[in-house]
Amino acid sequence: MTPASSLFVLVPPLFAQLGTGTALAIALAVLLCVGIAFCYSELGTLVPSAGGEYAMVTMVLNRFAGWITFVLSFIVILVVPPIIAIGVADYVGAIVHVDPSVAGAVVMLASTVIGLLNLRSNAWLTGVFLAIEVVAIVVVSVLGFSHVSRSAAVLVRPSFDGVNAIGLTAVIAGLAVALFVVQGFSTAVYLAEEMREPHKTVSRTVFWTLGISALVILVPVVAITLGLPDLGSLGSVDITALVVGWSNSTFGTIISLCIAAAIVNAVIVMVIQNSRVLFASGHDQAWPAPVNRLLSVVSERFGSPWVATLVVGLSEAVLCFVPVETLSGVTGVAVVALYLAVAATVLGARRAAHRKPRVWRMPGWPVVPVVVVLALAYVLVEQSALDLGITAAVLLVSGLYWFGYLRRRDDRWLVTVPA
Repeated sequence: MTPASSLFVLVPPLFAQLGTGTALAIALAVLLCVGIAFCYSELGTLVPSAGGEYAMVTMVLNRFAGWITFVLSFIVILVVPPIIAIGVADYVGAIVHVDPSVAGAVVMLASTVIGLLNLRSNAWLTGVFLAIEVVAIVVVSVLGFSHVSRSAAVLVRPSFDGVNAIGLTAVIAGLAVALFVVQGFSTAVYLAEEMREPHKTVSRTVFWTLGISALVILVPVVAITLGLPDLGSLGSVDITALVVGWSNSTFGTIISLCIAAAIVNAVIVMVIQNSRVLFASGHDQAWPAPVNRLLSVVSERFGSPWVATLVVGLSEAVLCFVPVETLSGVTGVAVVALYLAVAATVLGARRAAHRKPRVWRMPGWPVVPVVVVLALAYVLVEQSALDLGITAAVLLVSGLYWFGYLRRRDDRWLVTVPA
């Protein structure tokens, strides 16, 4: 989870949609994510696989459900990094003007090269970037709280002007993007194969990531909401301009460059995580034999799945030239649908076939997953018809691939869990 990328790239459009209700929507999303984290933690220790969600669903339910889940996760994998990478143009603009799509593609390509290195080297690199972005977040928070212009009551009375309220329905509809803002905690399960003692480490990593990122994102969102000089500017929040207004232009430039570094960090992290999912699909025989062999190749020197990394990174570089509004809408739908699949799957995780030792079990089962399923289903139906239609079309094509190719072959889509 790289919280600055969420705060500085994903939150400004949410301000434009929900006004002062942005913090409320994110808080509700975090509350819902606690239940989702329970589901990921249990399934992530029951099925510790680099395949993440699709491996969980396949092993607990069936192969077809697992395939559809893989497609949903792959939508998220392909679409999220370009959205984040495109955002770098707004923050390097302090020193050089560059087209957002070109800037995003350059960031994607550079991050792909870095993603080819071994995981331990990348952990040090992304850790340094993380320290830089947390400094930027702290600075924005301190400046915002030191320039408070209104009562905290606006946080629970969403509006764009402090007078005309935004309805709860709009806030619920905005939960898809809010879930996207705090989405990174769940991807810890992609690294389950590489963790020591996953029955302990997976749940600990999921919950700590969710808790820390919720705090680090929510605090500056509240600070910006309360410190914004004019509520009328909520429709086009410019965080760099806010920092300049609260301090000076030199300080604003420094913070902008810190934010740009945070965005690069986010993309590196996602390339590392996402390549593992595509790699897993290769060793689980999701494609024709030559493709499976290529995707399953691991670098002897760095221990990274280099072919899968290149495929993911180059595809995401191309997607930087698709309108960001389309990417964001489809991602929101796919994230909600993916969480819905995981929450529904955990309802079947206590059958006799899955009673294994050394598996983390959530408290409150089955009430927690049932509540999560109902809440996510409601959020899903509130999304735009266009975003739902695009996602449904992708799932339809993937379904045809399943029935036309995978279903007929006993040597394809053989999802396994490594010892």
